[in-house]
Amino acid sequence: MAPPFELPEDPHEAKLLPIDMGYLEEVLLQLLSTPSPSGRTDHIVQLVGDEMVRLGLPVELTRRGVLMAELAGADPESPDRAVIAHADTLGCVVRALEPNGRLSVAPIGTYSARFVEGARVTIFVDDLHVTYTGTVLPHKASGHRYGNEIDTFPIGWPHVEVRVDEPVESVADLAALGINVGDFVALDAEPVITPSGYVKSRHLDDKAGVASVLAAVKAVLDHDAELPVNAHLLVTIAEEVGHGASHGLDADVAELVSVDNGVVAPDQQSSEHTVNIAMQDSTGPFDYHLARKLVGLCEQHRIPYRRDVFVHYRSDAASALEAGAETRAAVVAFGVDASHGHERTHLDSLRHTAELVAAYLQTDLTFWRWDIHPRGGLRSFPSTLVQPADDQGPR
Repeated sequence: MAPPFELPEDPHEAKLLPIDMGYLEEVLLQLLSTPSPSGRTDHIVQLVGDEMVRLGLPVELTRRGVLMAELAGADPESPDRAVIAHADTLGCVVRALEPNGRLSVAPIGTYSARFVEGARVTIFVDDLHVTYTGTVLPHKASGHRYGNEIDTFPIGWPHVEVRVDEPVESVADLAALGINVGDFVALDAEPVITPSGYVKSRHLDDKAGVASVLAAVKAVLDHDAELPVNAHLLVTIAEEVGHGASHGLDADVAELVSVDNGVVAPDQQSSEHTVNIAMQDSTGPFDYHLARKLVGLCEQHRIPYRRDVFVHYRSDAASALEAGAETRAAVVAFGVDASHGHERTHLDSLRHTAELVAAYLQTDLTFWRWDIHPRGGLRSFPSTLVQPADDQGPR
């Protein structure tokens, strides 16, 4: 039998930090009230950037709008780590102006049209000072007109339309409002936090992740926690369309953790009341050592957690690796029921996600003696069974 997996002893003892849940809830509601479908994320980036500045972090943006901040570590010469979340969401784009004065739309991101039927929306036109409201409806929407035909009407993007809340009955009427093909249609989040602590809203993926990361950073700063290495914080803007963290990572990032939603559904292990650690997604398994380090932190600090494997799923971590980032990668997730549908999570899961991120930031790199260089010899390479002696002991 193989010996049990053991990580090298970390000379930096992480502490379980209290999370300011009032702050987390406030930031989450602000994020959810700011529309940000992939491709139209300037406002949400400004909101998150302003919050990072209020926390005292230096902030930069890439040309494409990815937000980057940094938490300074004790050893500025060592390789760095990154924590990533995405601020973009699912949405729609106007595909055509219809003769009846309504809009046909195409999806931004991957999700079923069954979850947009009845959704309230905001329509963004080229004039930045003008928006319109509307509702997504199936073509056969009136029970008094169609009766049982409503129940047999097909589900799909060709079978829904946006009813604009303006007196429009033709293509010309829509054009007169300034509505054009290619305009963004954002699904209104309509968030609710119940007395029992459940958060019901569209776009918890991944605005709840952004809020959890910000709350973790605030905990680190409020309690003057020592960070052994620099931590890059990335907020990406195109994860829902597959680009994610394909750029914005420095070459000296040796390991990254993507914070995203965990799949709460039959035959899945994730929970709305724990932090969830993905061992594999549709792109393959995550780094053996880093994923199990996160499990170890949960065990050490008694953070409730689940391990899970996600089949129809990808994240910022996958985008970074596919783009060629030479880094260890793992995914930490808050549990979401009905993801990419009518989403729900619980404040417990957000708290425990923030606790794990805050603890992780206080640790050294998983194999700092090995990862300090982008290349190394075979003898010192970490083994899944026996850890190299060179990695033991303090710096």
